[in-house]
Amino acid sequence: MDKKVWYITGASKGLGLALVKKLLQAGYRVAATSRSVETLQDAVGTGKEDSFLPLEVDLADSASITASVQQAVQHFGRIDVVVNNAGFGIGGSVEELSEKEVADSFGVNVFATINVIKSALPYMRKQQSGHIINISSIAGFAAATGWAMYAATKFAVIGLSEVLADDVRELGINVTVVAPGAFRTEFLSEQSLVLSENKIDDYQAIRDSHSRYLNMNGKQAGDPQKAADVFIQLAEMPEPPVRFFMGTDAYNRAVQKIDLLTSELEKWKELSFVTDFKE
Repeated sequence: MDKKVWYITGASKGLGLALVKKLLQAGYRVAATSRSVETLQDAVGTGKEDSFLPLEVDLADSASITASVQQAVQHFGRIDVVVNNAGFGIGGSVEELSEKEVADSFGVNVFATINVIKSALPYMRKQQSGHIINISSIAGFAAATGWAMYAATKFAVIGLSEVLADDVRELGINVTVVAPGAFRTEFLSEQSLVLSENKIDDYQAIRDSHSRYLNMNGKQAGDPQKAADVFIQLAEMPEPPVRFFMGTDAYNRAVQKIDLLTSELEKWKELSFVTDFKE
């Protein structure tokens, strides 16, 4: 059996680029998207033309996404693994962020993910097989001060993925949502992280939080090469997890959040039960 065909968004840098390179080295066929096909080709390098299809895609345009998925299927004959990797961080309080900043973050982090899924599912349904891997963040489960809108987009990706997994299971399609912690990529650079243009002096805790994250750049615990290996491992599993927390920091923050939820549930249990009808 031929090795699986992958379709990966946001592949010109970070985790996406590490994954593309690792897949091509291992003999997989890969369709990958970027805003600039030249940038993508330069980043990936040469020598893999038969197994690599670089695609210039505007993730804000559903027609561009649909066309790229069609190109991948026409080129390779199928799509086995979709990785919704494209996304960017956005920081600021809710009242600091402009309507455009909010819309742009949801456009890439949520709506592009939805449109890729909608474009790929008809082919996967026909195949009765496939694996959709959506990249959320630990911020989509245990968020930090100053990242409310980013958390909103990544919580959305987790909720979407959990239900999608149930919806498509009978069709032979798997879904995994990955919540990474901090990895040593360009994510904390200006190209991948947006801070609100409007800043309100009262929000000192948010400014302090942003400074801590920016100072972390280049010191993150996560290794993108090891992450790429794990993505491949997940895609080869016959029964992959629906939720996967990637990195020790993601795991530890998830455990702390679960403990907090359990504590709050029990603390307010009696009040929760008050609203039932008494038959």
